[in-house]
Amino acid sequence: MIKLHIYQLLIAIACFFGCTRQRNTTPVVTSTDYKKGESLLNIKNDSAFYYFNRAASASTDSLQIAMAYTYMAIIQSDAGDYFGSQESLLQSLKLLDERKEKDQQCLLSDYNELGSTSLRLKNYDAAIDYYNQALKFTKDSNYKRVTLNNKAVACQEKKEYAQALAIYSSIISESRTDNKEFARILSNMAKVKWLQHPGYNAAPEFLTALQIRKNENDNWGLNASYAHLSDYYQHAHPDSALIYANKMYAIARQLNSPDDELYALQKLTLLSPPEAIKTYFTRYQQLSDSLQTARNNAKNQFALIRYEVAKNKADKLALQKDNTEKKIQILVQWGLLSGTIILAIVIFFWYKRRKQRMIREQQLNTSRKIHDEVANGIYRIMSEVEHAAFVEKEPLLDKLDIVYERSRNISYEHPETVHPDFQQSITELLESFASETTRILIVGNTKEIWEGLLPKAKTALKHVLQELMINMKRHSAAGNVVVKFERSESLLKILYSDDGIGLPPGFHYGNGLTSTENRMKMIGGRIIFDRTTTKGLKIQLYIPMFQSK
Repeated sequence: MIKLHIYQLLIAIACFFGCTRQRNTTPVVTSTDYKKGESLLNIKNDSAFYYFNRAASASTDSLQIAMAYTYMAIIQSDAGDYFGSQESLLQSLKLLDERKEKDQQCLLSDYNELGSTSLRLKNYDAAIDYYNQALKFTKDSNYKRVTLNNKAVACQEKKEYAQALAIYSSIISESRTDNKEFARILSNMAKVKWLQHPGYNAAPEFLTALQIRKNENDNWGLNASYAHLSDYYQHAHPDSALIYANKMYAIARQLNSPDDELYALQKLTLLSPPEAIKTYFTRYQQLSDSLQTARNNAKNQFALIRYEVAKNKADKLALQKDNTEKKIQILVQWGLLSGTIILAIVIFFWYKRRKQRMIREQQLNTSRKIHDEVANGIYRIMSEVEHAAFVEKEPLLDKLDIVYERSRNISYEHPETVHPDFQQSITELLESFASETTRILIVGNTKEIWEGLLPKAKTALKHVLQELMINMKRHSAAGNVVVKFERSESLLKILYSDDGIGLPPGFHYGNGLTSTENRMKMIGGRIIFDRTTTKGLKIQLYIPMFQSK
């Protein structure tokens, strides 16, 4: 579980004070809307967001606008709108200059908050990068340790335990003057040691941190300690794990932290006796639904506030426009005449471009036909001949004759016929790419899969599969290829995977894959390349079945 303490907000607030002190050297005056936003922060955050948004829309001071966006981002993050928070932070960063000293403390706040939102979104690489950016602007040793602690948490979640331990080791001695901070680092460090080596005895360090937090009345720290201890004892001593899970649940409710309460309920559902599980699970469902609803409402509310502010600004601009139009009515007749001439020119060029576009589309259509029906057909025959132990002359000539006839009729709009046994046709197509070094496994290709699908969709899918197999043959060096077919009432799903070299960095569609994507769009389908897999290639094809009606 990722738990970012209130120290992150303290960094942001301290940065704002620092920015304000720097800004006091200039004659810019803080706007009334900005002051109202600050006064309502953590009291009525929706109203605070409204005034910060107004300040960002009306202020002429770039630093003040950046600070307003950062405050808005913190409010959005607290409400669970992490993507909206990132958007606001990026708007803030656009207004700041790393070379200006007065902007640097606000840059620290922005990068820290971006690291936090990325951590919550489980984008650990981005979080580490943002924390590194923040460290460039961190001059205060206390804030530096907080940022390093957060970076270590990201490394821990990424399972880079050695890096996390190195960070904790570098800051733990400096933290001994602050009991809360020392307890936090000690407990986090013990957890990493235990995760790295499951046999490590982390209990003494966990319990030491727990006692310090009790002495300091650090409820947020106690919440984290109970979570660590419950995780630690879950398998070795389930009874102890249950006790700490109950303590975490109680303090999470006391802190009014729904995320921590949900995490505690997960533990209680796993560890409690059967008669108590239903109660905890019911509470978990209710809280989860309630939290999701609240966060969705918050996102909608933030969007509505921004819309209202933008609308008011647009209304003011419209009023100014109306006043200006009264002064230029004399020029309307000349404008109409000029407009008529321009319109005639536009229509002329539009017609010319339309004609050129139609020619290009016809050329592209012909090119696609040549690619799909001739080039890919020849490549498929070459693949069969290459790996066949013995080539029969007559079947080979028949296939070449089919390709020849297609090439002769390439400029005509004859609809492509569908093989009556389409399931067998697909099987033959896929198996034709098998060789001594490449094994093709087909799963789920039954006649029932294709029932009700329009011929147009079948034809398109056949070309798509052929293009994928050709790309596999030419580029992937795969030893095993799996093509799986699944179908529900409304959707046909085709899953392609191989153990080849996968997508190269900076991968872009070539002509063949571009044509493949266009074919999927023409039948209302989608093609998705899995860019997260680290080995081989995975592709999903989705085709809606409603087209058959």
